[in-house]
Amino acid sequence: MRGEYLLDTHVWLWGLLDPTRLRKRTRELLGSSDATLWLSPISVWETCLLVERGRLELDTDSRSWIRDAIAASGVGEAPLNHEVALQSREVEVKHDDPADRFIAATASVYQLTLITADERLLRGAGYDVARA
Repeated sequence: MRGEYLLDTHVWLWGLLDPTRLRKRTRELLGSSDATLWLSPISVWETCLLVERGRLELDTDSRSWIRDAIAASGVGEAPLNHEVALQSREVEVKHDDPADRFIAATASVYQLTLITADERLLRGAGYDVARA
């Protein structure tokens, strides 16, 4: 499964914590040496929020866990920059969640396929997307 993929926050977390929530094809993609996987800094921020709000429980502090998880999952950083910020206002996302807009814009700017299970992102436009 050659290609470059941006993981939505939940896909990255499910891949690490509960891979059975992902489709078989997505699990294979996450383990493929032919795929290049990327993560937005927005996903790191969202993960911190999940921990702060008690929606995600970790066995260590967020900073350590996230650093270890990034290393373990082999994802590269898809930088947040001015072009991503501008594109976040141009992608068509079926709701106004700023985090999702930034993630979709990141996929658009870097020409990555966004892997998500979020129906609203799956119905968006202006970026490539695939179901997790």
